[in-house]
Amino acid sequence: MAEPAREAHGTTGGGDSTFTVIVAALANLGIAIAKAVAGVISGSSAMLSEAAHSVADTVTEVLLLTSLRRSTRPADEDHPLGHGPERYIWALLAAVATFVGGAVFALYDGVHALTHGEEPGDPLVAYLVLAVAFLLEGYSLRTGLKQARGEARHYKVPFGRYLRRTPDTAVKAVVMEDSAALAGLLLAAGGLLGGQLTGSGAWDGAASLCIGALLLYVAWVLGRSNAEFLIGRPLPRTVRGRIRAELVAVEHIEAVLELTTLVQGPREALVAAKVDFRDVATAAQIEWACERAEQRLREEFPMVRRVYLDPTPGFAQRRSEGLNPWP
Repeated sequence: MAEPAREAHGTTGGGDSTFTVIVAALANLGIAIAKAVAGVISGSSAMLSEAAHSVADTVTEVLLLTSLRRSTRPADEDHPLGHGPERYIWALLAAVATFVGGAVFALYDGVHALTHGEEPGDPLVAYLVLAVAFLLEGYSLRTGLKQARGEARHYKVPFGRYLRRTPDTAVKAVVMEDSAALAGLLLAAGGLLGGQLTGSGAWDGAASLCIGALLLYVAWVLGRSNAEFLIGRPLPRTVRGRIRAELVAVEHIEAVLELTTLVQGPREALVAAKVDFRDVATAAQIEWACERAEQRLREEFPMVRRVYLDPTPGFAQRRSEGLNPWP
């Protein structure tokens, strides 16, 4: 996430994310059915593209719910670091669903409408469905924004920065997809109105292409965000600086030679460090220093679940022993 160290604390709770996703899933399922019926009745390719959009969003929410459920399983012998990163695998598949189920269909339908031409049908039903869908999508977006803004205030970071950097990609997906849904509804309405005023199906086809391009962008942003966490994103630079300071403040620790951090989930991170202890420290003192260091990190950064410290000779000692001075 962004600057302050408190941003390493994670999100306020998985229950909020689950509720947000369930609201979005139920809204999208009902909207998808209504849009499909309206698209067939009105003959609007933009409405059919919007129906595909809502179907893709519904599949996305199901995958996100799966990710929330599976990623909370505790660590076991076969998965000693837990299952936190699994949420990003399912969320990445959700981004692929948005691309395949929504964007590809919308682009294809738009091109088909422009090249083959279609006679506009009765748009009344489509307008009614668009109005109801706008209200439902607006409520779903409101739920997602409420959670995201609450967490941004909790961590005292700007909302935009929180949304870009949050490790809770489920909430990010809901906010982005619902925002795209509202924009898609306006585009579909514009296509219907243009076709009604001019008698040309080109407006409808152009609206469908715009919806497809919008979904491509959403799928790309969400896919990239989840891929970054799967590859391995560290804690923010300022948080890493605070971690170094906390470690050096522990008695018997001289320096932190190397620090590695890894975000494993919205409320889970790993810290590993090569630490130079005082040369005169006893084995017992080193052991207790490691315990105190872990305790300090857990208290200051609740997101840090695992701490691994590796006692390593410092620069001067390695030179005196004729070893490579860089561990």
